[in-house]
Amino acid sequence: MQNVEQVVNFLSKYKLRLATAESCTAGLISSLVADVPGSGKVLDCAFVTYSPQAKQRCLGVSADTIERFGLTSEEVAREMALGALLRSDADIALANTGLAQAEGEMDGVQCIACAIRLKQHQGIVSETVKFSGSRNQVREETARYALMQLPYYYERLRQG
Repeated sequence: MQNVEQVVNFLSKYKLRLATAESCTAGLISSLVADVPGSGKVLDCAFVTYSPQAKQRCLGVSADTIERFGLTSEEVAREMALGALLRSDADIALANTGLAQAEGEMDGVQCIACAIRLKQHQGIVSETVKFSGSRNQVREETARYALMQLPYYYERLRQG
């Protein structure tokens, strides 16, 4: 996919409802989707859970997972995605957590997870990606990247 409109069309074509669980992007993923006319048919809800407490309270992320793996981890992103699915009417959830501005090698590290819940398919995939640039550039790149990867994640999950 090359643009957000294509992702929205993809979701519409497959009759998928999207939920997002965003930390570092703080709602940018869902905002990009909402910018597209007709997005109301595919966007179910968006959770912005910036603090560890919000991740636990709103999405059910385990305190043990946060302690063992850290906030910037695929494990936390995966629990965020699963929590968004459980707390919504969505078929597919996209989550991210990361550091947009940090000292050292963690600067720009983003963990992204995608979970699906369909009759014939259930599962989750995740990856860690590193972006460079200013704080807001990293956040924007992460949001766009996650959305552009959504069809790829879906296909990976469909094929098991």
